[in-house]
Amino acid sequence: MTHNQRQLQRKGVRLLLQQLLDQLEINDALDESAFPYRLINNNYYVCFSHTGSKNKNDVNNNSGQATHQPLNNQVAVIISRDRPVGIDIEANDVAWKVAQRFYSANEIATIQALPMIQRNIVTKLLWQIKESLIKIHQYTLAQGLGKDYAYLIAGLLNAIKEPSPLIVIPDIQSHYHIAVLPAQQTIVIF
Repeated sequence: MTHNQRQLQRKGVRLLLQQLLDQLEINDALDESAFPYRLINNNYYVCFSHTGSKNKNDVNNNSGQATHQPLNNQVAVIISRDRPVGIDIEANDVAWKVAQRFYSANEIATIQALPMIQRNIVTKLLWQIKESLIKIHQYTLAQGLGKDYAYLIAGLLNAIKEPSPLIVIPDIQSHYHIAVLPAQQTIVIF
């Protein structure tokens, strides 16, 4: 991704935040001095996500399941009054070799036992969950990707079996909820 593309995404998420604040009739500004981002006056938590500009299909589909068109240069923002929240848009698959470098041994063993189509989907969703939790807890990339979230895989498998525009999975260990928006290729943790 070029510097210009990153600048456009940076500007895009901030414009989207301003539109959201206007829609909610909140007169405030973003404090960018520390993570997680907060609004200056209301102290609400803010989280951004954006996609890159690659043009790959989400899932190589020989299974009969619907695939999603790639989302190029998309931006998203969420705000929360009470606690940090996370969001991640991922337009591209996460390569299994990449996941194996970062995922815990427990996650790898569980995912590796899945049929290929489920492996691809769960690998990507778990990556998005990890990225969202990195934003919430301010882990380093290595810390966040290395955390063991294998306990979430059963819930993800149940969620992908039922075609739905919105799937919510409770994370009983963190007391957060995970929203999966398949068509938008987005995970929201709230």
